Amino acid sequence: MNDFIDLANRWGISLGGAAASLMRILVIILAAWLLIVVLQRAVRTLRERIASRIDDREAAKRAQTLGRVFRYLVAVVVSLVAGMLVLAELGVSVAPILGAAGVVGLAVGFGAQSLVKDYFTGFFLLLENQIRQGDVIKIGDHAGMVEEVTLRYVQLRDYDGNVHYVPNGVINTVINMTRDYSQAVLDIRVAYRENVDEVMEVMRDVAAALREEPDFMGKIIADLEIAGVDSWGESGLIIRCRFRTLPLEQWGVKREYLRRLKAAFDAKGIEIPYPHLTVYAGQDREGRAPSFPLQPLQQRQET
Repeated sequence: MNDFIDLANRWGISLGGAAASLMRILVIILAAWLLIVVLQRAVRTLRERIASRIDDREAAKRAQTLGRVFRYLVAVVVSLVAGMLVLAELGVSVAPILGAAGVVGLAVGFGAQSLVKDYFTGFFLLLENQIRQGDVIKIGDHAGMVEEVTLRYVQLRDYDGNVHYVPNGVINTVINMTRDYSQAVLDIRVAYRENVDEVMEVMRDVAAALREEPDFMGKIIADLEIAGVDSWGESGLIIRCRFRTLPLEQWGVKREYLRRLKAAFDAKGIEIPYPHLTVYAGQDREGRAPSFPLQPLQQRQET
């Protein structure tokens, strides 16, 4: 024991100071552990309360993802602060370490800036609830139903069954086609000879009958809205209209309405034009148009 004390004195180590430093280190570690446990439990409790008040399963899942991110950040920040305090107690200068960490962090930031951008963008996508699982969205050249939203990427599945993985860092604009409600927009083409008012009346009747159907009663949430004659096409008039529907129901409503409208137009004798060409021979000063000389097929073949 005396030899150990002499060695400690020779190295200039005070046993009392070492014991006090060790005690302070243990207190720092214990306090950091308790702080992490308390803060993570507080985050978890807050997330559970929010999720209990939300009926949307996807919103609850989003809250769970954000809660996991905040718990991770709490653990990282508290651990870094505790580590610096422990190093200070051991007599290690923290300033050079912070400088080196800054240089390393800068290098890592330049090398993995796309990855960092993915995580930051994904965090705000979840925080602002721009994209939810089950939405049909369009991101750039990619479109489909959202199957998964993470901090790293958005997973889409298109109509053909292809799966698209879109990194969050490349997302600049999100077109969400199924948020709150959807619109089934239709362009109905009829011949120029038809009475537009009568055509619109038939369209309203078919829409009212469709909305009374049990299979579509809960899907259509507003009456048919007819904007009017949208343009004059090469072969007919184009009347634009739309239904307001529940999310994801616009395509089924549109297909069924077009099927029923075709039958109604056939019953009323309303012409659905197809592309055709009208040849105009002109008129003379008296308003008479010259006739086209027609020859039998056999005579044309002989000539």
